[in-house]
Amino acid sequence: MDHTDIKGYRSNPQLKTIIHDWKGTPVDKNGRFMNLTHPYIPKLSDLLRWKLQSNPFKQEKKTAHWQPEIQTDHSWINSNEDVIVWLGHCTFYISIGGIRLLTDPVFGDILTLKRQTPFPVDPVIFTNLNYILLSHDHRDHMDKESLQLLSRNNPGVKYLTGLGEEKLVHRFTNSNNIETAGWYQQFNTTAIQITFIPSRHWAKRSAFDTNQRLWGGFVVEGNNKRILFGGDSGYDIHYKQLAEVFGSFDYALLGIGAYQPTWFMNPSHQSPAEALQAFEDLHAKYLIPMHYGTFDLADEPLDMPAKELMKAAAQKNVIILKPGQPLSVN
Repeated sequence: MDHTDIKGYRSNPQLKTIIHDWKGTPVDKNGRFMNLTHPYIPKLSDLLRWKLQSNPFKQEKKTAHWQPEIQTDHSWINSNEDVIVWLGHCTFYISIGGIRLLTDPVFGDILTLKRQTPFPVDPVIFTNLNYILLSHDHRDHMDKESLQLLSRNNPGVKYLTGLGEEKLVHRFTNSNNIETAGWYQQFNTTAIQITFIPSRHWAKRSAFDTNQRLWGGFVVEGNNKRILFGGDSGYDIHYKQLAEVFGSFDYALLGIGAYQPTWFMNPSHQSPAEALQAFEDLHAKYLIPMHYGTFDLADEPLDMPAKELMKAAAQKNVIILKPGQPLSVN
């Protein structure tokens, strides 16, 4: 980053910052949030160039057979066991030390974008949630209808997200139990610790709000376990920085999809190979991939990210969960 682009730093003064000399999340002259490196403002011309060019995977996408086995048994919802359940895309149910949370809940289609893999369970099972973690404002991560359903069934739930998201989340949920954080700030939670962390991405909900809301990921710590939910991210230095700050991770939940074409997707989405590099940077024990196989967001076929990941993974500890499959967290 050209640090002359940075015109200030933002944080939530009511929250603890876990790095003592951290200035805050950088913003530009217009008050828009910035990545740690590689500031990114999406260009309409780039989007049009991508949509108008030919897709080298077009024939593969036509013939690809993507029907993952769906696990519909949801007995884990009533278990006291520590568990991670992938529910498709970037939605996880995580229970740690009796604390129950959901990440980026999206239960159905998004506008005209059809869900390619069904949501594995009836979302009405999610009651008595403690926290809902929202990584950023893109519609495949922050879905109005899903949040409305959850707000009706979980009136006491607390929403944790990035700076600038309060009005949007309140509009969707009618809740005032919303807490926003800058990067490396710790939320006010009970029984577990949750910290908002950097990712390399961007934010936009409408025509005139680019990067006015902060994006990121979360570190969840409890019951002697440390879980990283990476949110949407391109590969960058923040992974090594996170290892320096936290030491290591038990589980790293990292995106592997929507990476083709590289010239267009690389600023905000990492490839499977880059996710493996991030996994190594983080000094994590296990990698659980996400952000693939649910929505057709890019040029590559839906099954390609997982295939490429396993081809490159060799002996690394990669756990590919089926939608709805619980993983006991030891």
